[in-house]
Amino acid sequence: MATARTFHRLALITVVAVYLLILVGGVVRATGSGMGCPDWPKCFGRWVPPTDVTQLPADYQELYATEGHGVAEFNVAKTWTEYVNRLIGVMIGFLIFATMIAARRFLKIDPPVFWWSAVAFVLVGFQGWLGSVVVATNLATWMVTVHMLVALVIVGVLLYVVVRARREGAPAFESGWSRSDTWFAGVVGLSLAQVTLGTQVRERIDEIAASGAFPRSQWIAESGLVTLIHRSSSLLLVAACVALVWWLKRQVIAAGDARSWAGPQRSLARLTLATLALSFVAGVLLFYFALPPWLQPLHMLFASILAGALFALWLVGSEPAVNHGT
Repeated sequence: MATARTFHRLALITVVAVYLLILVGGVVRATGSGMGCPDWPKCFGRWVPPTDVTQLPADYQELYATEGHGVAEFNVAKTWTEYVNRLIGVMIGFLIFATMIAARRFLKIDPPVFWWSAVAFVLVGFQGWLGSVVVATNLATWMVTVHMLVALVIVGVLLYVVVRARREGAPAFESGWSRSDTWFAGVVGLSLAQVTLGTQVRERIDEIAASGAFPRSQWIAESGLVTLIHRSSSLLLVAACVALVWWLKRQVIAAGDARSWAGPQRSLARLTLATLALSFVAGVLLFYFALPPWLQPLHMLFASILAGALFALWLVGSEPAVNHGT
C-alpha cells in the first residue's frame, strides 16, 4: 500500500487537477464552447470529435435540433475545447479513484480519511452526471452554477482528506466550536457566496451577449443589480479576509505558538492574501476594460483557489498542536 507521504502527494495532485478543470471550464464559458459537443458522453455521436464539418452528416444541425440542442455551425475550436474539458474531468475521476484506493491504509488508523475519499469519488461521479444535465438542458443558467459549486465541494472534501492525513497517528482535529471557527465559517461562506454571485453575473452577461442588442462595452452596465451586489460585496470579502489573517496571526503568536505560524498556517495565509489580491484586481480589470475574455477564467480560478485556501487554513488551525504520529 501507499505510504502516508505518497498518499498526501496524490491527494494534493488531485486537488490541483480539480482546479485545472475549473480553469478549463472557465475557458469553455469565456469562449462560448459549452455546446461545442451537443451530446453526452459522445461528441457529435463520436468518441473522438470531428475535426472538419465534412466528417458530420449533412443534416447534423437538424439532427441535434430535434433533440432540443441549439446547435450553430460546427466550430472545431469550440468542439475540441469542450472535449478537452471532458477529458480532464475523466482524468480527475481516475485520480480520485486512485486516491480512494490509496486511502485504504487509513481504515485502521483513521477511517474518516478513507470514507471522505470515497465521498469525493461519489461526488465526482455526480459531477459527471451534472455535466450531462448541463448539456441536455442547453446550458441552463442555474445548472451551470450548481455544476461550479459541486466542483468546489469536491475541492473541500479533498482538502479535508489532505489535511487530516498529513499527521498520521495524531488526533485529527480539536473538538468543539470556537470563536475561530465562527470567524472562518463566516469568511468561507462569504467567499462561496461571491463565487455564486460571480457565476450569476456571468450568466447574465451571456444572456446580454446572446441577445446582440448591446456592444461589449455596455454589457456590464446592462447586467443590472447582480453585478452591483457582486462588486460591492467583493470589498467586504477583502476586508474580512485581511482581518481574519491579522486576527489569526495575533491569536497564534499570543498563545506562544509562533513556530506553528511559521509553518503551513503562514503559507496558507499568504496564499489566501495573494489569491484575494489577484481575484480583486482581475475583477476590477474585467469591470473597467469590457470583460477581456482571457481574464474571465482566471478571475474564477483565483476566486476558487481563495475559497479553498481559506478552508485549508481553517482545517490546519483546527489540528492539534502536537504531532503524535510518525
